[in-house]
Amino acid sequence: MTATGTLRLDLAGLTTRPSQVWGGIRLVPLVRAEPLPGLRLHAELYGDGIGVVTVGPRTTYTSYIPHGFVADWGADSGHAGAAAAYGTQLRGDRDAEPVIAMPLRIHRRMARREAKHRLRFLPLHLALDGYLALHFGGPTIAWEEWSQRALRQGLSPRVEEAYIGVTVRGLGDALKVFEIHPGQCGVLLYTADALAAAFVVPHPEDYRALHATLVQDLYGELIYQYALLSAAVPDFVPRIDETRVRTTADLRAAVAAEQRAWAEFHDGTMAAGLLNTEYATRKVYRAGGFTLSRFIPAFRPREENHIGEVITAADGRLAYLKTFRLSETQIRRGHLLERLAAHDWHLGRTAEEFGLDEREFASRLRAAGFGSLLRQG
Repeated sequence: MTATGTLRLDLAGLTTRPSQVWGGIRLVPLVRAEPLPGLRLHAELYGDGIGVVTVGPRTTYTSYIPHGFVADWGADSGHAGAAAAYGTQLRGDRDAEPVIAMPLRIHRRMARREAKHRLRFLPLHLALDGYLALHFGGPTIAWEEWSQRALRQGLSPRVEEAYIGVTVRGLGDALKVFEIHPGQCGVLLYTADALAAAFVVPHPEDYRALHATLVQDLYGELIYQYALLSAAVPDFVPRIDETRVRTTADLRAAVAAEQRAWAEFHDGTMAAGLLNTEYATRKVYRAGGFTLSRFIPAFRPREENHIGEVITAADGRLAYLKTFRLSETQIRRGHLLERLAAHDWHLGRTAEEFGLDEREFASRLRAAGFGSLLRQG
């Protein structure tokens, strides 16, 4: 992905409310005092399946696609007539034994204008496409270490794995029982107190309509494993000094102070890996005063790394956000590709940066799944 700028996520205008816990799942609500005007998000849901997106000449993107988002902007942005132009299902040969029997729909691009004030895009897939497209063309210089396949085809095909939300232990039950706050326009989702995903929309009605789609989203291997193996996480319990409470006003002030303390702790500590990071961004679409972009991290190994997509208003406020936490393996792949590109794909110079010789670095590339790029022998 060619970066066109940098981004630091800012939750300004969104208030962090006390979390709700179900086993190893923690949801942290994000509430707006006032809805963000001029933009609404809608969804059209389809059965579980696989979708194919045509992203360029002789290039397609195949993935699980459970639902699409439609962004309506302008003064008349309402729900009437909104529809997402996509669905799912793949079928093999009619005479063959069907292994997958699901509907298939073809889309021209990840983000596509459906009407004058309406844009259809596939949630999370903009972000995943940005990660999969990372240095997709392969070596830029025909160094002798690279195979002919690497020089001709680059990183094609590029495949990554993810887990659908319904397989994340406890997530479906948590979404059923958790309270949706008045004014809630977003949520940060944790498993075993590891940040799994962030989701923000411009209007509380949009969030109520899209809350359940979290179980149809994609999650990384780390999140799946944490949810499967973790014990219950502790709940947020306010601690109020009763000796300082004399009146109802005192009680309200004490509760408000506890809420502020929780929000400061959450935003400054629990969500720091997402918020205190600078991302490389690429603009995908501009609609009125809103800009849809996707972003990738700096790929720092053994740290928290998220990819995602965002819609920002003209004044910089966050209208929409959806993120995906990368696994350590995915981070390593991204880091290797970034360093190779930084050294013009010269194996020796890149190996030197890692403190390895060429043979050791080649072994690391093979372990990361890039063995086909190297010339045999």
